[in-house]
Amino acid sequence: MQKVYTRVLQIAGNVITVSATGIAYGELAEVKTSRGPSLAQVIKTQHDRVSLQVFAGARGIATNDEVRFLGHSMEVSFSSDLLGRIFDGSGVPRDKGPTLEGNWVEIGGPSVNPAKRIIPKNMVRTGIPMIDVFNTLVESQKLPIFSVAGEPYNELLARIAMQAEVDIIVFGGMGLKHDDYLYFKDTFDEAGALVRTVMFVHTAADPTVECQLVPDMCLAVAEKFALDGKRVLVLLTDMTNFA
Repeated sequence: MQKVYTRVLQIAGNVITVSATGIAYGELAEVKTSRGPSLAQVIKTQHDRVSLQVFAGARGIATNDEVRFLGHSMEVSFSSDLLGRIFDGSGVPRDKGPTLEGNWVEIGGPSVNPAKRIIPKNMVRTGIPMIDVFNTLVESQKLPIFSVAGEPYNELLARIAMQAEVDIIVFGGMGLKHDDYLYFKDTFDEAGALVRTVMFVHTAADPTVECQLVPDMCLAVAEKFALDGKRVLVLLTDMTNFA
């Protein structure tokens, strides 16, 4: 059962505090304001005082606004319908397509026990000689790409997405300029790679807290596709914005 409260005790920055019981850390809530509804997430519980970080910021929130706890943490809907779609950092469609419902997957789940991992040995061919020959990308492994200002790292990342010998690409953008977002979207579309791609994009104009959700969104979806027997490549940019 969803719990609804109509008294905000404190507003500080993007954090609001309400008096509530039976609320779990990380639980989501919907705050109804004069500007419309906004998601919030529990970041602290102390006795009956619950602090929530509001995704869209606390500006415009009144002390009598409605706070409705959803009873679950951040989730993403999983199905093959994700392919070719573009979402923001909280999983809301950015491409004006229909909202996906059902088969919810919790993000930020428990880590894999490293002692039980299978030794990585399957190469992921990217079509980039400097990677394939000298710094080979292997399934279940991470490969960081460092660059200095002015280097065409967006072009390199797009080229990897288009050439990689995998079934599915999961692309996560964090703090991207709108031009960069359009570049990736248009490049994938023109190359025919968008149909096998799922994009979670946080732009510089979006709420900051959504930036932190992008990697977890991408990895949760990628893990489900991998469990279905698909070869999946996750591309995340720009990690400096995440930090």
